[in-house]
Amino acid sequence: MSERNSRELGDASMTDLFRQEIHTQGAVLTDGLLLLERDSSALESLSDLMRAAHSLKGAARIVGCQTAVRISHAMEDCFVAAQKKNLEIEAYIDKLLVGVDLLTQIGRAAGLSFDSWGNEHAQEIEAFLVSLQQASEAHESSESRDFSPGQPTARSAPTSTDAARNLKREPSPPTSSQDRSLRVAADNLNSLLALAGESLVASRWLASFVSGTTRVKRLNDDLDRAAHHLRELVSDKTVDDQTLRVLDELRRKISEDRLAVSECLAELDRFDRRFASLSTRLYQEVVDCRMRPLSDCIQGFPRLVRDLAKSLGKQATLEVLGDATAVDRDILELVKAPIDHLLRNAIDHGIESPGERRRAGKPEGGTLRLEAAHRAGRLVIAVSDDGCGIDLDQVRGAIVAKNLTTSELAKTMGDGEVLEFLFLPGFTLRDVVSETSGRGVGLDVVQTMVKKVGGSVSVSSQRARGTRFQLELPLTLSVIRTLVVEISGEPYAIALSRIETTLKIPFDHIQSIEGRQHFSLADQQIGIVGASELLELGPESHGKELPVVVLGDKSGRYGLVVDRFIGERELVVRSLDPRLGKVKNVAAAALMPDGSPLLIVDAEDLIHEIERSLSAHRLALIGEKSGGLTRQKRKRVLVVDDSLTVRELERKLLDAEGYTVDVAIDGMAGWNAVRAGHYDLVLTDVDMPRMDGIELVSLIRKDNRLSSLPVMIVSYKDRPEDRQRGLDAGADYYLTKGSFHDQTLVQAVADLIGATE
Repeated sequence: MSERNSRELGDASMTDLFRQEIHTQGAVLTDGLLLLERDSSALESLSDLMRAAHSLKGAARIVGCQTAVRISHAMEDCFVAAQKKNLEIEAYIDKLLVGVDLLTQIGRAAGLSFDSWGNEHAQEIEAFLVSLQQASEAHESSESRDFSPGQPTARSAPTSTDAARNLKREPSPPTSSQDRSLRVAADNLNSLLALAGESLVASRWLASFVSGTTRVKRLNDDLDRAAHHLRELVSDKTVDDQTLRVLDELRRKISEDRLAVSECLAELDRFDRRFASLSTRLYQEVVDCRMRPLSDCIQGFPRLVRDLAKSLGKQATLEVLGDATAVDRDILELVKAPIDHLLRNAIDHGIESPGERRRAGKPEGGTLRLEAAHRAGRLVIAVSDDGCGIDLDQVRGAIVAKNLTTSELAKTMGDGEVLEFLFLPGFTLRDVVSETSGRGVGLDVVQTMVKKVGGSVSVSSQRARGTRFQLELPLTLSVIRTLVVEISGEPYAIALSRIETTLKIPFDHIQSIEGRQHFSLADQQIGIVGASELLELGPESHGKELPVVVLGDKSGRYGLVVDRFIGERELVVRSLDPRLGKVKNVAAAALMPDGSPLLIVDAEDLIHEIERSLSAHRLALIGEKSGGLTRQKRKRVLVVDDSLTVRELERKLLDAEGYTVDVAIDGMAGWNAVRAGHYDLVLTDVDMPRMDGIELVSLIRKDNRLSSLPVMIVSYKDRPEDRQRGLDAGADYYLTKGSFHDQTLVQAVADLIGATE
């Protein structure tokens, strides 16, 4: 039994090696064939192609995969015939690439025996072999000419020993014992990385301990100086010898304490430096173990570019720069799909047909370039093409056609603003849906992935010269820099990559429009919401200034009010238990340097939650909850008027008297605002779009919660019947707008709700 188990394990291992051989040699075959297609004179690559096919044939014989033996043998014959100039290899590129695809499918056929897979795809295999029959005949004729009696053929079938040697052969030179590899499960490596990351974070905690010990040393120095001064003072006076001995003993003890603290501090400082250096090196080594070259992700892209361009009647090649750039395996897995989308987009939308390129004075074949590099601690990946570029006028037309903006506003947009619309879900410039494009899917997927990992994407384009997309991504997702804040007494972390800025705002700088609070930042109005309410925690607690974290991107920014800023921290990301599912507004967990746990906020979720809550008027205004802000006792008034001039006049007039004033642009906006917020008085005009003032007053009086809210109508209509109509609807006061100048408005407000304190 043990012998059979051992044999089965050995067979399984050889099968895994064979699959790995297909992956490695398949990449060699694809790259060599594409090189020959671009440059038919690069015949030196035929030797590499022949060796790759021969190695695959020998490996297939070992594991008993006769299908792969036949395919690789036919391809090898084709390469040998081309090497002896008995065959024009350019005519067989497409057919040989089909052979590579078949071999790749064999390598991916998990759960099926090789014989079963061969039977299921027998028709495809026979069609491929027939397509290379001419190459096989050319090879056989060349062998018959080269054969002489008494000499072995130029290429005899390998023995099992030769085949085993082929299977173990690597394209690189023999490695030394120091370069031997060891298979490690991904989960084990992730656990090791988490521990190394915690070690790195813990090493940073020692710095604060050293700082605290330094303060103790300074206090000891101050104490020593005070004792010395005391000794000098008492030496001039008549004191007994015992007091002097006590003072001298005190000074001696303080000196010993100073020396001990200094020695401990020096030793602690040395340990801090060693520990920080060791943990940094340990973490970097583990990270390097997780790093893989970008080439592992992009092996199939040159073939993708070639095949897609050909299917569209175009010519295109892919140039890769920085394929050896090291990328974290998690980032590498995520970045493959966005690169695929960008390449397909470039071929379909950017690269012109050969005829169009000739007329434009360009080579018939287009060039796509994929570049990767590390810059300023970030991974930068760029995909560019030398095609026609993006027609900004066409994009503007599509924006207007999809009712995303007006034609007048579209004309005033800058090029960068216009290009941002390309990343919207469902946005496309194609009228006809094809297999390649027209569904409006692609660039929004790119942006979603990039935002998910805390990166950014930008696009630039020059008409008739090409387009460039640039992705900036973190080097790793295992450790992130965060801002730790306190919300309802608990620490929470927010990734620095999602924070635009942090600031403290005096409460009286917050304004409210239509029930939504905001503040001004760089001439832009930023909506502001309480973090405690979004996370469904307890009431917030602040002083006179609000600590605010500004989140968002170009599409929208919001200010998140927290209790206080704790500081920047590097945190090791810990995934939540999968049994919890997706926790609302939470991305992951982490440990603080002192070992206490905290949650890392999902900024993307939080922004969406803010937008949904504001649209539904679900958020209470900051300072309204019990236990919330201690705000000034200012009466709150809502001014509803469709005239900007009148609104501002009334707002400034009442604000100068100490009232807090919010505004709404018409009756509908006023109705939404009064339901969402708490007001002491509503001032409304009569004639307004969407909903007039009379209807607004009627709705307020019919609402059980608002029925007692004082309402004043301020209107140009001063006829008795107009006044009576307003009072009949439920208004408490009717005032004409001509009374602004004699303080009648201010006095009327004071009569209704009282003066401000």
